[in-house]
Amino acid sequence: MEMGILGLPQSGKSTLFEIMTGVKGGAQHNETVVRGLAAVPDVRFDKLVKTYKPVKISPAKIPFVDVHAVGEHPWEAIRQNLSGADGILHVVDGFSLPDVQLSIEAYRKLEDELILADLLIIEKKLERLTKMSKKALTQQDITQAELLPKLKECLEGGKPLRSAGLMPAEVFTLRSFSFWTIKPELIVINVAENNLSFADIFAKAAKISEPVIGICCKIEAELAGLEHTEQNEFLALLGIAEPAFGRIIRAAFSLLGRISFFTVGDDEVKAWVIPTQTKAPQAAGTIHNDFERGFIKAEVMHYDDFIAHGGSAGQVKSAGRLRLEGKEYIVQDGDIITFRFNV
Repeated sequence: MEMGILGLPQSGKSTLFEIMTGVKGGAQHNETVVRGLAAVPDVRFDKLVKTYKPVKISPAKIPFVDVHAVGEHPWEAIRQNLSGADGILHVVDGFSLPDVQLSIEAYRKLEDELILADLLIIEKKLERLTKMSKKALTQQDITQAELLPKLKECLEGGKPLRSAGLMPAEVFTLRSFSFWTIKPELIVINVAENNLSFADIFAKAAKISEPVIGICCKIEAELAGLEHTEQNEFLALLGIAEPAFGRIIRAAFSLLGRISFFTVGDDEVKAWVIPTQTKAPQAAGTIHNDFERGFIKAEVMHYDDFIAHGGSAGQVKSAGRLRLEGKEYIVQDGDIITFRFNV
């Protein structure tokens, strides 16, 4: 799981990367690519930490990648370092451009580059397929030959592949291509401190289906450098409920189709990251391979039940809300789990 950050020069993408991860961007490191982990803000996790007061805490985290693409071949640096990313965070300049249409044009400039890159991949593949004999074609080649013209038409219309209405099986068939515009995308508008509503104006005017979140990187950079108490005072002064970078991290986490389950105790409270629709044995395997191999049962209580019963596992059990789940159980976001296993 990895979220790549894209943006035109001076859009604020490296600043946002530093705000979220605490790691200096590629430009400041004088490196082409820099990776960092961002903790996912979660009030449930905070409540569990407050309840158990553990020795160690481990929140859910999401990896972000910042590419400092300069020189004669900037696109090549992006392609090499971000083609394997599972999602894209597209940062758009909404602070220096005087008109929303100019910001939309800045967004489209990079988006069109991604569309063109995907179109070239499809054209090359279709050309190879037409030169192959029918006997040499595999079933996957045949499926792709039927599907790719539809995708080519979508891209030629200036639309990303994520808008093509692809079924999961079709997306799986295309996994070897590393298409850019098939990846989920979160658009972040870096706004001026005196124009915080600009992102809403952008979203309405651009008429795009991708999620849009606004952030003032100038304010958020100042905020990130403060202690927790000072942050709350600063937010209250601005009339803001929470830092925008927290909403961005959570949105990226959700966009990548991830959820968290918790393990709790006096030694550690930890949020484990898994894809949605993960079954209990595979969730156990994120803790240790032996847990999956020797899985017997999952002892499950949901966070909501835990809070509803006074933050007491004993009361949850007494109320009959503690469940034993088997191998087919699909772990839910916010489950608190103890795995039973035998190796």
